[in-house]
Parts: sequence; C-alpha cells; structure tokens
Amino acid sequence: MTTSARPEPTDEVVDLCRDLLRIDTTNTGDNDTSAGERRAAEYVAEKLAEVGVDAEIHESAPGRANLVARIAGTEPGRDALLVHGHLDVVPADPDEWSVHPFSGEVRDGYLWGRGAIDMKDFDAMVLAVVRDWQRTGVRPRRDVVLAFTADEEAGSDYGAHFLTQRHRDLFDGCTEAIGEVGGFSYSVDEQRRLYLIETAEKGIDWLRLHARGRPGHGSMVHDDNAVTALAEAVARIGRHRFPVVMTDTVRAFLAEVSDVLGIEIDPDDPETAIAKLGPIANIIGATIRNTANPTRLAAGYKDNVIPGRATATIDCRSLPGQSEELERQLRELVGPDIAIEYVQRQPALETTFDGDLVAQMSAALRAEDPGAHPVPYMLSGGTDAKAFSQLGIRCFGFAPLRLPADLNFSGLFHGIDERVPLDGLQFGVRVLDRFLRNC
Repeated sequence: MTTSARPEPTDEVVDLCRDLLRIDTTNTGDNDTSAGERRAAEYVAEKLAEVGVDAEIHESAPGRANLVARIAGTEPGRDALLVHGHLDVVPADPDEWSVHPFSGEVRDGYLWGRGAIDMKDFDAMVLAVVRDWQRTGVRPRRDVVLAFTADEEAGSDYGAHFLTQRHRDLFDGCTEAIGEVGGFSYSVDEQRRLYLIETAEKGIDWLRLHARGRPGHGSMVHDDNAVTALAEAVARIGRHRFPVVMTDTVRAFLAEVSDVLGIEIDPDDPETAIAKLGPIANIIGATIRNTANPTRLAAGYKDNVIPGRATATIDCRSLPGQSEELERQLRELVGPDIAIEYVQRQPALETTFDGDLVAQMSAALRAEDPGAHPVPYMLSGGTDAKAFSQLGIRCFGFAPLRLPADLNFSGLFHGIDERVPLDGLQFGVRVLDRFLRNC
C-alpha cells in the first residue's frame, strides 16, 4: 500500500487560492444580485473538515454565508486571537481584463483574478497553514478563531456586523485580531524593504446627496433644475481638497520613512515626501486628510422631462476623530438646499504599534526576509475590523506579502487585472505559519 506525500503548504496555497478565485462571490450591494458567498463558505468548510476542523456556517440572509471555526491552543488560559478574511469581492467586467476575472489563471509568475489580493490570497494562506498544522499535529499556543465573512465590500452588515451582533459568543476570549491589507512590502532598495502593518484605518462615511427642483418640459427655460443643483454640489465636492490633519499613525509612519529613506519630511508639507513613495503613495496620500469622491449619479426618467429629484452617492473616508468635522465641511460645500443622507457610517480605528503581537509579526517577517523593516501605517479604506473592534478586540492588518519592487500594489485593489505573485503567496504562508505558532 502506498500513500501520497503530504502537500507542502507553500504549494497548496496556490491551489486553494485558485479554487477560491474561480468561485464568483461578487457583492453588488444587493442581496438579489450578489452571488457565491454560500458556495465559498462551503468550500472553506470542506477544506477544514478534510483535516478534522469543525466549522459553523451562519447565514444572515439566504446565500449570505459566514464561517467560523476555533483551533484550540496549548495554553488555554491565554486570550484568543481572531484571524479574519472576507470571501466576497467587488464586481469585475471581463471585457476590461486581460484574463477572465474568475478564471484563476496562472500567468507570468502571478495568479490572476478578482479577489487575488482583496482578499482570497489571505483566505488561502490561512487555510494552507491550518491544514498543514492538522496534518502534522502542530497546535498554536493560544486559541485561534477563524472567521471567513460575507459582505465586507458593502459595509459588512450581512457579514462581520451580523456575526458580532448575533453570534458574539463565537469570539469569546478574543482580544486581538489580524486581517487584510497589512504586512505587504515596499522596496527601498535591493537589500531593504518596508513592511506596512496596519494599525489604523479611516472611517466609512458613505452618503447620498438629494436635490429637489421643479419638474417641467425639457424645452423650456428652467431655473429650478434639480439636476443642475446636484451637479454643481457634486462638482464642488469632487474638486475639493480637505486640509491636512496629521494623526499619530501617519506621523509614526513618516518618521520611519524619513529615517530609512534619509529624506527630510516637512510636517507642514508631507505630500512632497509622500510623492516619492512610488506605488504606495496613493494609499499614504489619502491618510493625511479626509476624502470625498462622487461615485454614482441618478436622475430623470425621460430625455425631454426635467426631473423633480436627483441623487448622488459620495464615498467619504474620515480620519480618526474627524467624522463630525467632515460632515460640517460637506454641509458647507453642498449648501443649504441639498439634503445629506448617510448610507454607511462606521468609525475610524487607531491603535499603537507596540506589544507582543507586533513583536511577533516583526520577528516572523525578519525571519523570512532579513531586509524587512516593519512600520505602522493607516489604511485609506476600511475592513471588517470595524465590526470586530466593537467587541473590544484590538485589530491589525497583517496579511503578509513580499511584492516585486515595480508592482503597483495599491492600484490592484478593486482594479483591472488584479493578481498576486506566486512567490508572494508562498512567502505569506511561511510568515503566517511562524507568526501564528508563536504569537
């Protein structure tokens, strides 16, 4: 009788990620048109069950599935660690891509597909590590709670918020968490790389603007046009640059960058230094001020009818402690005749870059990359950490990836031709394995 060789987690992670990418989990923000989350959760449950890990699937609505499992540690008196990743992805238009966005194609040393870096890569890393542990008898020191969630891309109401509000007992004992968009590299030179660990993220302030006017015939002179009023308000917001506000996290990041790169950073003009950061400048540049970007417009029902109402959606992101100030600034910009309605309003988060967990992240990165220099940073977007922090959990972004120096990593998030380097995936598995064993 022969037995097959145990698969290496660094090989298996590619297969796991490819399988997940081939499951279309598009989240449109509408339950009727979103797809695949149940199928993806069942896939994860199957892969865990194969190695003896029991998992629970909890649906918040038909098809909106979340999976939670707990790996028992060897030191039951210690606080538990939450490891969370979402299974949904934003929509993708195949006509815009070089490969089909749900093909999971391997090409040029990359694995391509919607979700490759946001964030099925991390989901696959976690699965690869846990499956290897179960095969080899490894147990972490502390309990590790795994959460694979739905709906992160539309505010997490059917995902992480549902779990924390309806099933908070699943997270008993969890005091710290790791999730997406942290632990990725930025190359200083051939020998040195910064690894950005997320210790803060901006708040979500999604809103709709509503303009009202007098409906009428499109051929008439019309001074009370809702579309005109809305368009003017949207243009003012879209062109506005909010003032610079330096948070503790951004100050700490820029101090590290100043030291490593050997450049002067003027606190009154941080943008000059940030512009030198190449591929990560977009992320960092968005964390020195509040932002507001128009994303959708809606008005009218016929070409020759002036509508009485017009609406616009604005994606606003506020710095820690700045949500109320952002609302004041927006009301000043749109004027008294435009109504503001909040669609999502979730607070910014910020923690410190210290403690044993941070030390273990740093040690794991340096063990796999001697040129690693871990630094704290603020994410310009938001994650499921907003929900889990409501349970008093201290949240970090730590989904380790070593990236090619010339890769525009930030441009891949929600972008065309999203892809993850194969060796980056394998690096992430090795780092995550070291970290989770020792933290």
